Amino acid sequence: MRIIPVASGKGGVGKSLIAANLGVAFAQAGQRVILADLDLGASNLHLVLGHQSPRTGIGTFLNDTKSDFNAVIADTDIRGLRFIPGDTEIPGTANLKSFQLKALVKRLLALKSETDILVLDLGAGTHQSILDFFLLSGQGIVVSAPAVTAVLNAYVFLKNTVFRLMFTVFGKGTKARAYLEQARKDGSGAQKLYIPKMLPEIKKIDPASHEKFMAHIENLHPRLIMNMIDDPKDADVAMKIRRSCEEYLDLKIEHLGVVYRDGVQDTALSSRLPVVLYKPNSILSQAVYRIADKILSSDEEGSVLDPSEIENSFQEAGVEAEVDFENKIDYVEDLLHSGAFSPGDLVETVKSQQLELAKIRKENNFLKLKLSEAMAKGYKP
Repeated sequence: MRIIPVASGKGGVGKSLIAANLGVAFAQAGQRVILADLDLGASNLHLVLGHQSPRTGIGTFLNDTKSDFNAVIADTDIRGLRFIPGDTEIPGTANLKSFQLKALVKRLLALKSETDILVLDLGAGTHQSILDFFLLSGQGIVVSAPAVTAVLNAYVFLKNTVFRLMFTVFGKGTKARAYLEQARKDGSGAQKLYIPKMLPEIKKIDPASHEKFMAHIENLHPRLIMNMIDDPKDADVAMKIRRSCEEYLDLKIEHLGVVYRDGVQDTALSSRLPVVLYKPNSILSQAVYRIADKILSSDEEGSVLDPSEIENSFQEAGVEAEVDFENKIDYVEDLLHSGAFSPGDLVETVKSQQLELAKIRKENNFLKLKLSEAMAKGYKP
């Protein structure tokens, strides 16, 4: 069973949209798929799927971890796709206790005999349980948008993932764990938390723990999807995440591709249908199918990515951004000529993009202000 966790550093980047439609695309490709809503406390994946509001969900199981887990797995109208609803009605599901997390992970892993692909739609942020779910696979997906805050939070998510892996691997009482805990207590010395600088020190004081960690990190190959882009240049920000991961985390990431912002997703949502079913020929749907094909044709877990494969994935994503943009422009022109898309609709589209740009500028100015304040206080990056 291939496990595909889908995460994001912040909300509002279309993570659930990607997770749900990938699940449908996998099922259409003949895979036995289970899509689990693990965005506990803010579960809404059933809306993207067009599924009725669930009577029972993961929260029901978490209240009685000895109950029948199959009772919370629902069939869907899509052949090959089953669904595990989340639960927003039961308090406390967003903050899992240790025994609840272990019980849930155990039941999810036990689905392997009847499942080809398990897609986990995780909550936004870096809560410990979210990181643990993400680490169930070495090939988890991080969804980001071009906005500065989304890019920053995507990197922060990956950074926290690496440190969570460290704390998991370095057992209590080891010199490596003591070193890591001390580094965190040191606070503002950010350089001390750069993985490439920490690993040589850990190797000196605790070779066994270092070797164990390296064996785990070599199997961690996160994958990136840039969602909600409006222009081919938006796809370039993926390189910022890549460079930061390589320089500060010693982590290699792969680029799965880009997805353009498309108003069809709102129409599909109101129609209670996944986009790939509502309009399979849309730019958004074709991007999802393309990403699904890449995942299905990729190697299983445990394989080591060649540097050339990583480079090719980023170059390919850049080309796809250009091609999809041209197709998007052609599509708008066709709608205008056919009368299905009025000049008024075009004006509204431009206005909405201008508002989004204004929002991005405000975020950028805010971050510049914070950086200036930090520099004024003597912080040196």
